[in-house]
Amino acid sequence: MGNLKEIRSRITSVKSTRQITSAMKMVSAAKLKKAQDAVINLRPYANKLIVILQNIYRSIEGEGENIYCRKSLSDEKILIVAITSNKGLCGAFNANVIKQVTTLINENYIDDVKKGNVSIVSFGKKGTEYFHSKGYKLAFYNNEILDKLSFENALPLIEQIMGLFEKKLVDKIILVYNKFKNAGVQVLTSEQFLPIELFIDKDNEDQISDNFDYIFEPTKEYIVQELIPKSLRIKLYESLLESLAAEHGARMTAMHKATDNASEMIKELQLNYNKARQASITNEILEIVGGAEALRK
Repeated sequence: MGNLKEIRSRITSVKSTRQITSAMKMVSAAKLKKAQDAVINLRPYANKLIVILQNIYRSIEGEGENIYCRKSLSDEKILIVAITSNKGLCGAFNANVIKQVTTLINENYIDDVKKGNVSIVSFGKKGTEYFHSKGYKLAFYNNEILDKLSFENALPLIEQIMGLFEKKLVDKIILVYNKFKNAGVQVLTSEQFLPIELFIDKDNEDQISDNFDYIFEPTKEYIVQELIPKSLRIKLYESLLESLAAEHGARMTAMHKATDNASEMIKELQLNYNKARQASITNEILEIVGGAEALRK
């Protein structure tokens, strides 16, 4: 009977876990819808803004220097912006970003790390805790922004990151984050943010052209000076939105799998319980029959 009690206890425990994972799945699904809508609504604007910028930039390339396009000839000071999440239970979502950052540092900037020229800006508690525990140099971090993400709340942080480049405190900024594709797929992305390398999604490459018909007012150069920082702000904000949507998708998928696994485990435990109970009943019947036979003799 002790075995039966143990199995009953495990069944109760797994059922409780299944109830929690099922609730978390539904919460993530609700949050995913909101985050997904925000990303989908921003993408066309962000992509079109970058297409216009690049078309204009190609026409004035070499005509003047822009602070966002400068390249350093000295030892590079690298800033990596790592976007993770504040909570776990989302599969390999955080581990993939952390692994990509460490791989990037170890393969490309190991000498710069020794010189103290590599620093990290971390958004998300999971990444912040890891980088801090491993002794990486943190320029600054902010975990709260992911809980109340909006362009107004993110703008001061975006300006702070861009300000490090504008003031020549860093020479290169790299973004590492998970890009949202769908609820079940997140694309690990590592891309250079500054200096500008005419970044654009491959889906929009066919829109880049030397022949375009824009009317500029007041001047083409002035518009570029205004458009570049605006595009960069939108780009970084879009990365935060992409990561947030990808996080909810990853957590929803992970909790769905956990719920299914709990259901399978409950079925298996129930089967084992029935077998143990049947064996126990059979043993009791045998003992009764044996006792009756002994009394008869």
